[in-house]
Amino acid sequence: MLSSLAILGSTSSWHVTEILNECSNQNISGTVVDWTALGASSGDQGEHFRPKNFQQSDAVLVRNMPSGSLEQVISRMDILARISEAGKLVLNHPKSLEAAIDKYLTMTRLLDAGIPVPPTAIVQSHTDLQSITDEYGGKVVLKPIFGSNGQGLVQFQANTTQLPPFFLKSGVSVAQRYIANDGWDVRILIVGSKAYTMKRIATNGEWRTNISQGGRAEVFNPPAEWLQLAHSAAHALGVKIAGVDLIRGNDGSIWVLEVNAIPGWRALQTVTRENISAAILDLICEYFVEKTNQMAFG
Repeated sequence: MLSSLAILGSTSSWHVTEILNECSNQNISGTVVDWTALGASSGDQGEHFRPKNFQQSDAVLVRNMPSGSLEQVISRMDILARISEAGKLVLNHPKSLEAAIDKYLTMTRLLDAGIPVPPTAIVQSHTDLQSITDEYGGKVVLKPIFGSNGQGLVQFQANTTQLPPFFLKSGVSVAQRYIANDGWDVRILIVGSKAYTMKRIATNGEWRTNISQGGRAEVFNPPAEWLQLAHSAAHALGVKIAGVDLIRGNDGSIWVLEVNAIPGWRALQTVTRENISAAILDLICEYFVEKTNQMAFG
């Protein structure tokens, strides 16, 4: 049985607090570990990880992915990958996190799996962006390679001359063909074999449906094929906990826009009676038992 869980996240996070409460309800020791506290060392005595509650926990749940220098990000992910390779249960798996955090890599993985995604390109110059915009019908959505909660998303049209600040700073962006729609999309939260769904409706004057950008959550029961599409998208990236965003075009076509490997569920919890935090902890317990049995019996 799972007895301890380390949560990589912030003590001020609503989601972390919810998971800690569920840990208490199930007599599991839950602790919060800040990414900046991670460390690792190797020598004659083998490899060790810091802090102690990170090393000694039965499992690790990743609840945020803070920005940092390239060196910091790589080192943190290396530590997470190494403790996973040492036998620790980490959800989501570090390799899956790396794939899902990169928006272009996400799209290509989904495309390889036969999942419908809007045409997507990496662009590194204004000239390249103009060319792709023309190719994609005159209007695209620009996204940072790494980003969440709708931050940095802008619409770009063929006659636009001003580039968004994130593009000017990073020198690279994902450009995705704009899918004409009715101002709403669907978030399907995958938790193992379970799925929780809400419709997200953009506020007046805003095209982004993200709750953090003023979007409104409503109860939504999607067709079975939409649920299967979300499960397939999560499977394609190897994530066990995922927020899959689907949009229906004006022509009735269905597209997967994004797969979030560190999804929130605060708004979703307001439109369902199911205890999502408990479901996530139950999933961790289930995989811990499965991993323990695999190690015991080879």
